[in-house]
Amino acid sequence: MAKRDYYEVLGVGKSASADEVKKAFRRKAIEMHPDKEGGDEVKFKEINEAYEVLKDEKKRQRYDQFGHAGVGSSAASDGDPFAGFGGQGQNINFDFGDLGLGDIFSSFFGGGFNQAGGRSQQMRGRDVQTAIDITFEQAVFGTQVDVRLNIEDSCEHCKGTTVEPGHELKTCETCKGSGQVVNVTKTIFGNIQQASICRTCNGTGKVPEKACTVCKGKGTQMKSQTIGLKIPAGIDDGATIRLREHGEAIANGPKGDLYVNVRVKSHKKFTREGDLILSEEHLPMVDAALGTTIEVETVDGPVKMKVPAGTQSGTDFKLSDHGVPHLKSSSRGAHIVTVLVDTPRKLTKQQQELLKELKSQQGKKKSWL
Repeated sequence: MAKRDYYEVLGVGKSASADEVKKAFRRKAIEMHPDKEGGDEVKFKEINEAYEVLKDEKKRQRYDQFGHAGVGSSAASDGDPFAGFGGQGQNINFDFGDLGLGDIFSSFFGGGFNQAGGRSQQMRGRDVQTAIDITFEQAVFGTQVDVRLNIEDSCEHCKGTTVEPGHELKTCETCKGSGQVVNVTKTIFGNIQQASICRTCNGTGKVPEKACTVCKGKGTQMKSQTIGLKIPAGIDDGATIRLREHGEAIANGPKGDLYVNVRVKSHKKFTREGDLILSEEHLPMVDAALGTTIEVETVDGPVKMKVPAGTQSGTDFKLSDHGVPHLKSSSRGAHIVTVLVDTPRKLTKQQQELLKELKSQQGKKKSWL
């Protein structure tokens, strides 16, 4: 698809002054910013690309003479839609350089930007992280554990309302019950009104007639809690379980979330690869040569496993359905047993004679296979 003329993109004529180009860019950028309702990221990128060329006297001169071929793709900051603002597209703080547009965009788009690049969210309690240790077997089969925390929870005296029992909430005098205060900011566009959460009432529009005498109007107090946590069968080391609204409490708002990191202790015999359990079994040379049946330790207990005659060291055997259960499924992986054949270090004279006799019977063959 052919690129549009840069002057057309900004809506100015070829004789437009540098100041006119700058004003046109700001107007279009605000109109098409991706975080604004009705914005368009593709058009915003196009606007930024056009401005990157036309604001530069030398680039503009080459563009007027040769068109897009005169400036190349690198002239437009490699297509980064945020490059014209002095930041990168991944910059979560939206550093808009010397244009001073950071607060202006937040004014137009209904509040400040959060770390995800979107709008401010409802006031909620702080998320909490903790970790637990479980055994290898508990990770395989699942378990129930108690998670103990010291955490901000709703005040028992006022039930999180911030109000001393027997009293009521009244309208906040700072915001007159709206939950917001409006500030006027002087900008290059003139005076702009910006609404923000009222700090007196934290956006609720209400304040206590008399603050709770226990939590001092905070609505929360530190408590020790024990939370029963179900660990699903098949969970892996490093997995994180999220418990919604089990984090810290906040007055007149939902609790945060609790994130529990699961650490699985290593096993003295088993290792794990996905849904497979791996282990090794040592076998005497004679048993490997003649074949035998051995007892293998698994997470399900001892299992009989047949080793055929002539088994070589390093051979793998699969025990189906003795591995790790699949999450959200009743099926299981396998247990892989690697047989390691042990060569005797010391032999009695009788054993030596028997091996010599066996060797002589092999003739010139160097292998018993």
